[in-house]
Amino acid sequence: MGFITVCILFGGRSGEHEVSCRSAASVVRNLDPDRYQQVLIGIDREGRWHLQQEARFQTASYGESLEVVPAVDNVTAVPAVGLFAASRPIPVDVVFPVLHGTFGEDGTVQGLLEIANLPYVGAGVLGSSLAMDKQKTKEIWKQCGLPVVDFVTVRDGSAGSIATLLKHFGFPLFVKPVTAGSSVGITKVHSEEQLRPAIAEALRFDAKAIVEPAIDAREIECAVLGNETAEAFAPGEILPSHEFYNYEAKYVDPEGAALKLPADLPENLKREVRRLAVAAFKAVECSCMARVDFFLERRSNRILLNEINTIPGFTNISMYPKMCEASGLAYPRLLDRLIELAIERHGRRSSLHYNL
Repeated sequence: MGFITVCILFGGRSGEHEVSCRSAASVVRNLDPDRYQQVLIGIDREGRWHLQQEARFQTASYGESLEVVPAVDNVTAVPAVGLFAASRPIPVDVVFPVLHGTFGEDGTVQGLLEIANLPYVGAGVLGSSLAMDKQKTKEIWKQCGLPVVDFVTVRDGSAGSIATLLKHFGFPLFVKPVTAGSSVGITKVHSEEQLRPAIAEALRFDAKAIVEPAIDAREIECAVLGNETAEAFAPGEILPSHEFYNYEAKYVDPEGAALKLPADLPENLKREVRRLAVAAFKAVECSCMARVDFFLERRSNRILLNEINTIPGFTNISMYPKMCEASGLAYPRLLDRLIELAIERHGRRSSLHYNL
């Protein structure tokens, strides 16, 4: 077989632009040069798509992060045809959206790629949009009988909203934007005076905020891979050195957290985490990959689902590729498998009939 041309989308309009650039650099470095031709498209903070300079095997110059370099001709997606720059087609076999957060992980780019008839890595439109919304995800999980942390959703910091929260929960609390990732906009709240500013901070990033009690728990994560048949890998544990696993601990402070792979858990708990991870993955119609995050309550050993990430971090310190590698699936082979799953799903969808 000849080269498979992989188009890597990176950057984007969300608050996770820098994380995307770091993740994409790792993907670029780890794609097998004997199998893949790379095309890089950087998305700037205003949402414009720029075809980057010839990328093939120039990975040494990228370092730990890619940069979106403005191009003279922006990229456009043409319905049923594919991607174009300066009216010329960009030959692409599969797209790898290494995008985190809004306008990348929420079903919007996925819908665009569906319309352009391009295979792409990651969950489809429905799975992406559901998993991005923490409120809807938790509601579906609860309906499926899966264990979740109690929560309340608010749209403002009014006195009525504050009163509702205080009626449900004591302190400390976590306040989060409903659709942001990478711990962007999250605040741990210890008093009523801190609650309104925390809600205002979360609502900078989304129209809704989700509020949950802070529980004394270990943070466990599990990688899931597959389409109709999905497998969960041995779970890992996050050991943050900060008050909680915030953006700085994840991406800025090299000593922000230790990663325990595999997690030091009894075998019965490992099996249950893996079972719940696959169940959570399927409940919100995910495909290809996801990282499922859990709390393990210290006092009771109760396992609680926290959230699911359909395009998890792919940096050199990110948990998803590290968990796969710890279970025997090395980073380059993981990328192979993700591309295979994307092409497989596209082939299956292409065989469907959409008219009489």
